[in-house]
Amino acid sequence: MPELSQSTQKLISQYQNWQQSLQQKDNVGGIHVDEVASAVAAFYERIRELLDWREEHLMKKMAIERVLKRRLLISDDGASVAEPLVLELIRGGHFLNDRIPEEKIGEVQKIIDKYIYILGNHPKANEKSKLHLYDWLLGMAACEIEETLSPFSFSREKALIEYMASSMAEKIKLKDGHTPAKIIEEEKDTQIYIAVQKALFKLDNPMITYNLFKRKYAQWKDLAADDPLLTEISKNIYSIWDGIEKDLNHFLADKFYRICERFDTLYLIMGDIISENPAGAAETIKLPESLEKKTAVVYQQKLATLKSRMRRAAIYATLSIFITKILMVLAVEVPLDRYLTQQFSYFNLGLNILIPPLLMFFLVLLIKLPPKDNLQKVIMEMMKVAYATERKDAYTIELYRKKSMHFIINVFYFFTFFAPFVVIIWGLNKLHFSVLSIIIFLAFVSLISFAGVKIRERARELEIAEKRESPLMVFIDLFSLPLIQAGRWLSGQWARYNVILIMLNFLIDMPFQTFVEFLEQWRSFLKEKKEEIH
Repeated sequence: MPELSQSTQKLISQYQNWQQSLQQKDNVGGIHVDEVASAVAAFYERIRELLDWREEHLMKKMAIERVLKRRLLISDDGASVAEPLVLELIRGGHFLNDRIPEEKIGEVQKIIDKYIYILGNHPKANEKSKLHLYDWLLGMAACEIEETLSPFSFSREKALIEYMASSMAEKIKLKDGHTPAKIIEEEKDTQIYIAVQKALFKLDNPMITYNLFKRKYAQWKDLAADDPLLTEISKNIYSIWDGIEKDLNHFLADKFYRICERFDTLYLIMGDIISENPAGAAETIKLPESLEKKTAVVYQQKLATLKSRMRRAAIYATLSIFITKILMVLAVEVPLDRYLTQQFSYFNLGLNILIPPLLMFFLVLLIKLPPKDNLQKVIMEMMKVAYATERKDAYTIELYRKKSMHFIINVFYFFTFFAPFVVIIWGLNKLHFSVLSIIIFLAFVSLISFAGVKIRERARELEIAEKRESPLMVFIDLFSLPLIQAGRWLSGQWARYNVILIMLNFLIDMPFQTFVEFLEQWRSFLKEKKEEIH
């Protein structure tokens, strides 16, 4: 009988502790919000999700960040922000009613005060840097608040991340070239840690940044606004920020990610097997026959979940693009084309509205799920992960590779980069699109191309075989890659400067939340009056 690896035994122990903590939590009462007000707020949140659709696991964090920024515009005091923020998040359906203990409000207040302290005591810089620092810090604050309000899911994620990171650290080897520069072991561990978070849970930069921050400052969560270490961090916040950004944009980051992304399925399945029954997991896993059967069952469950998620992604992404495009057309294109460029056309308007969402739907429709033989490969690799073996697989990353034609390739790519844009502009000109309509059309097509690629990557998350591309894909990449790269850049700018969402936040969000709070207090008042009758 093979012996379980030490890292697998440790993971089982951590999941058992997680299960015990979860059982203790079930006996604790929590914050209550009015059900009617909650239903109204939750409906509004679903509408918002259509306009600002992100991957499901990011929606909660994005909501926290949005609410936090809005609340801090009104007040910069953690005491006056924490309670309404938590209540609004529960009303919106982001956290369950009656499940968050009252003392969590004090913990959230402490978190907000900590970030407000840094914002008030960092070295003065130009306004642009200050604005970016504000976004960066509040992105981290949202992650910390989410972890505080749902700590048990975070502890399970952390255990699985550490499990995979330790395993990949043994397998990934670095091969130095002829250059004297060498990557230090700590740098390798950091890159594996980042890649594992992206591969396992598709965490975004703010969440990874927060985890790196905790890794650098082990006592970060316990710091108060008057702590000397927080003062030191505030003074050095720009250099800390710069260091983390360098880690996130490391020149080998993609190579580490590609290796980790190939094998993340194994660790996700292992996590599911253990979490189903932590107390009896060791007995299940130590027998290869039992592990093989359990792996097949969990794999099929994940495959069904993946199919459902892809359908949801197709619907939400298409609707999001469609609604946003209509709003953009009504707010910008129609008024300017009618009264400024004098090039308004109902035919072009229809094309401009319909083509982007149809393109999105078409891209998602072409997504292929893992082949049938993938399950057997997963089972074989699972045995290597679960058990202690003398022979370890090794995946080599070359630090530097000689590129004799690097300059020529870059020049060729520079000229081919503009080819798809030229072709699209030529076609739209033939249809008599205005300059503004062409710019907006190109922006949406680029955003859709990038979003489609991201969704297609998610469809391959269970596949562990190396991706093989047909010769046809070389020509498709030649045309689509520039659009995808443009979409990648635009998606970052869109998230930051989305005019529609900014207007929504100021013109609708604030009055709507005021109405919801009034509704909740009014219902509470009515209940008190009814109680007086008896």
